[in-house]
Amino acid sequence: MRHRRIRCLFVKTALLSALALSGCSSLSGADENPLGHNDTVNLIYYTIGNPDPDLKLVNEKINEAMAPKIGVTVTYIKVGWHEYADRINTLISTGTPFDIAFATDYSSYAQKGAWLKLDDYLSDVGKEMYDAVDPLLWQGVRMEDGGIYGVPTNKELAVRMQWMYPEELVDKYDIDIAKYDTLESLEPLLEMIKEKEPSYQPMELDKDSQNFFALYGYEYVVDKPLPLMVRSLDPGAPVVNIFETEEARQVLDTLRSYYLKGYINEDAALREGQNLKRGERVFWKPAGGGPLSENSWSKDRGYKVVAYPVSPPLITTESVRGGVMAVNAKSAHPEESVKFLNLLNTDPEIRNLFNYGIEGVHYTLDENGQVLPKSSGNSAGPVAPVGYEGVQYTQGNWFILKTIGGEYPDPLDKWDRYRAANAEYVKSKLLGFTPDLSDLSVQVNNVRMVWEKYYPSLMTGSVDVDAVLSKFNEELNQAGLDEIRAEVQRQLDVWRAAHP
Repeated sequence: MRHRRIRCLFVKTALLSALALSGCSSLSGADENPLGHNDTVNLIYYTIGNPDPDLKLVNEKINEAMAPKIGVTVTYIKVGWHEYADRINTLISTGTPFDIAFATDYSSYAQKGAWLKLDDYLSDVGKEMYDAVDPLLWQGVRMEDGGIYGVPTNKELAVRMQWMYPEELVDKYDIDIAKYDTLESLEPLLEMIKEKEPSYQPMELDKDSQNFFALYGYEYVVDKPLPLMVRSLDPGAPVVNIFETEEARQVLDTLRSYYLKGYINEDAALREGQNLKRGERVFWKPAGGGPLSENSWSKDRGYKVVAYPVSPPLITTESVRGGVMAVNAKSAHPEESVKFLNLLNTDPEIRNLFNYGIEGVHYTLDENGQVLPKSSGNSAGPVAPVGYEGVQYTQGNWFILKTIGGEYPDPLDKWDRYRAANAEYVKSKLLGFTPDLSDLSVQVNNVRMVWEKYYPSLMTGSVDVDAVLSKFNEELNQAGLDEIRAEVQRQLDVWRAAHP
């Protein structure tokens, strides 16, 4: 965890950044807008992502387009990936004024009263947005009181684990990637690659690893640092500590075997979660994604990859809450905040500005109307958009975005394919269940510390399973996991009775 002093510095930086953008002496969202729209309400908006050199330029263009439409402008603040959670926690705990934020921990903050309940607004100023977003997403963000406290990103309903491979090697060795859908089944491929393609790392993992337990039909009932899982399609399945199951032992033993054989990168337990690096030679890598995700992964890698989904096509609470924007319960402008979110989810001009930046500056359009981002970099290093890059899953409705052209173009019917896939996905029996663990906050924090101590090394095969797994489970229970499990089970039983 970062030192409290650093978090204070973040708050000061946020204040200075917003003031620099706004040109006014307060962050209260005063009616006098800082960018020349004096008859509008200005909202303070935080989201995750690397701060861009052209963020102010894009912010001005957004406000120029948005102010005449709804009388609202925004002060647009992006906070880096590793700092964002701490920043939002500090803003909320100190009462620092802001209006809208990307909600990294949606349910926890909703239970604490940090997010505005939106139900009344969704039948009024947010109705267009409510009608545009898939009903299952609204179901998934409903809390235990039945209320909606955030706007889900309208995207794929199920985020499936996909295993990706370089197309060149798949073609060279005539590999049918659909045949490999368990960790154990990969061994002959990994052995072959290690022997015949020594320039390739056979597998790449990082400290966050993947939810390999989804291969067996499990889903987390809270989140990964609380290793409590339930079988998604079994209406009466109990809540279990996944690391006490036979399935977990099989996964861990397989990963350990692969690590000892040199298939897994040696720094896996220390490597931060990351996207594919351009030009990096990796044979097998897991990632969560929806239809056609291999197109964006190919752009990142700089060569064509193919992918196959290996986890069930399940709509879970976790998948639908993967991208949520929330309104601060203490916002001085709740109605205007919902108007902004409504526009972002229904107006293609505004949505594409947030995602791609300014046409002619950050991208051009090809003859099919597809986006061609202007980029920097070369084949040996990262390629980054020039000046500005939106984070697509954090900022609203995908289905009004332009598609991307270039070397690995999206199909022109991309969004129709997404809709077709969404129609085929299956709802988890736990969709919408959110346990309230506010009375067990000490135990939850203690369990998270134990998880951080053991999970990265176990889930990357970096340590001996016989020596470490029993210590992990023992310390989890000492920290209070079994007490948490019993409470989650009690609440799940109540929830199931109310949702037959």
